[in-house]
Amino acid sequence: MTTLTMSTARPTSLPADAVVIGVVKGPQGPALAPGAEAVADTFDGPLTDSLSALGVTGAEGETVKLLSPIGLKARLVLAVGLGNAPDDGVYDTDALRRAAGVATRTLAGAPKVLLALPADTADAVEAVGLGGLLGTYDFTAYRSCGTGDGKAPVAELVILVGTGADDEALLRACVVGQELNRARDLINMPANDLYPQSFAALVQAAGREHGLTVEVFDENALTEGAFGGILGVGQGSANPPRLVKIAYTHPKADTSLAFVGKGITYDSGGISLKPVGFNEIMKRDMSGAAAVFAAVMATARLGLQVNITGWLAMAENMPSGSATRPGDVLRMYGGKTVEVVNTDAEGRLVLGDALVRAGEDKPDAIVDVATLTGAMVLALGKRTFGVMSNDSAFRDRIMHATKRAGEDAWPMPLTPALRKGLDSTVADIANSGERMGGGLAAGLFLQEFVPDHTPWAHLDIAGPAFHEGEPYGYTPKGGTGSAVRTLIQVALDAAAGGLR
Repeated sequence: MTTLTMSTARPTSLPADAVVIGVVKGPQGPALAPGAEAVADTFDGPLTDSLSALGVTGAEGETVKLLSPIGLKARLVLAVGLGNAPDDGVYDTDALRRAAGVATRTLAGAPKVLLALPADTADAVEAVGLGGLLGTYDFTAYRSCGTGDGKAPVAELVILVGTGADDEALLRACVVGQELNRARDLINMPANDLYPQSFAALVQAAGREHGLTVEVFDENALTEGAFGGILGVGQGSANPPRLVKIAYTHPKADTSLAFVGKGITYDSGGISLKPVGFNEIMKRDMSGAAAVFAAVMATARLGLQVNITGWLAMAENMPSGSATRPGDVLRMYGGKTVEVVNTDAEGRLVLGDALVRAGEDKPDAIVDVATLTGAMVLALGKRTFGVMSNDSAFRDRIMHATKRAGEDAWPMPLTPALRKGLDSTVADIANSGERMGGGLAAGLFLQEFVPDHTPWAHLDIAGPAFHEGEPYGYTPKGGTGSAVRTLIQVALDAAAGGLR
């Protein structure tokens, strides 16, 4: 695991394998960002002239390596682009996160790296540290010969700070980075190793380690409690479903939140089988549960003054002789009946059960997270998740949290006219409606299971949860940990009284 520390020492005095400096786009060519001054002074002549001669512009994500001059103890200088220089001198925190992530990915194989990026405030320290940690991520658990290129992740990161040294900011960066990378590991695990029972066991082990309360509803408890949605989705698999409750409480907290995550450890589509080309990455369909798990763990490790209960609705959606069929009717937890029109609209079924159960504890607000609909990917693309809510003020607070957390999200409406498409002639509601606006219809379905007068938000992370392209910024190939930072920010806001 990569270690992260701070130092107020000058970059010229610290031995390291590399030192990272920032470059911005200036009116006359590349310009150095704050933090690079001491490094630049060790070069003969203006460093910006050398960078310009190498074609450096300062564009975001751009990198160039330079051999260190005699005055530096670091063996290499890496210049990384930050984009346009801010007019007010305050660097965008996500730009800092992305630059640090690009740097640590580029420097894989270097044991020790100094980050001499703009880090003169607590927010900047946290951003640089978090981006650096996220950029070191590489999923190697199933490779017999180490990483794909044989280079180990950076082992030690040191943020060079001035007046912005802040132990709490460093702690947040470490905890959020570690827990977000935990979520990535879970998302990337193949479904033959991560299934409801094994996922639940991992949550139990982590809960014991950090003193959290964990309750696992196995198939017998789910049957006794009449959790028809979770049981209906999982009944076609040899691996029985689970509902996991993981709770963190603070003795001085006066706000309680429930986070609910979709945990479909593999989604074949069930009897409504997905076509070839659509099921190869369906191990990712538990990304919502991974995000909730990571957020609860981070909240506990940070000791935030808020009560958080995570509900992880786990099942494997498989076709078999015992699988739920299109046309079957399920009786959900709480008594509502659902006609299963499409067995591939399974996430809303497990979430429906979990939402009702979460509401019984009377939290002040509920947030669910799910890779729920392909329609949301069509609407917002692969880097932005949708946010729906039964309360416009609460939706605004969630959107504000996404922005401060540095995640791309967009508010989406719960269009009442689409509700009629969910009508059933045999049950209280159907699990699938009109194709057009399908992501919004899924939100309307979930709203049916939210307690009246409880603020609720639904985060559909189907687009950004799993990245199939080449890495960029601090985003790796594979599981991304989408929504983890937003949930943690929501918890931070609640602890500060900002959600009331």
